[in-house]
Amino acid sequence: MDIRAATISDAHDIAEVHVASWKGAYRGLMPDSVLDGLSVSKREEMWQRIIGEKKFQLLVAEHDDRIVGFVNFGSTRDPDAAGHTGEILAIYVDPNRWHEGTGRGLLEAALLELKSAGCNEATLWVLDSNSRARVFYERAGFYVDGATKSGIVGNNGKIQEVRYRRPL
Repeated sequence: MDIRAATISDAHDIAEVHVASWKGAYRGLMPDSVLDGLSVSKREEMWQRIIGEKKFQLLVAEHDDRIVGFVNFGSTRDPDAAGHTGEILAIYVDPNRWHEGTGRGLLEAALLELKSAGCNEATLWVLDSNSRARVFYERAGFYVDGATKSGIVGNNGKIQEVRYRRPL
């Protein structure tokens, strides 16, 4: 597996991984209508914009010249965070590649980049009901810091997220 910086030309493949991962990870945790309505083309446009803006970093994992995962990260967006806090904004792996170390490799690479950028801690948000992700982050040294937030997905899908934190 190779990990490298994403380019605009990766946006379609990143979008495919994003949609497949959401469908695999969030089925039963979010309304089916939200998951069934996901669009690779809309996600591709989103990732082209994000890559082009260069506000946050985006790394991809490749296996046999195919993108199988990605991690998006940068300075925290949380208003209550200390000055040198980084944030993992998104990390997704093709469900066919789960449990092979891809997610762990992407997370470690992002945390190293954040530390190199001067961050002394990292945070991330996860659905409170996503036990698979919570175990993954806890094994990587993250812990719940007590912050929560609510949101809506689709027309009426209420979600609750918890924040995790870890020193770098």
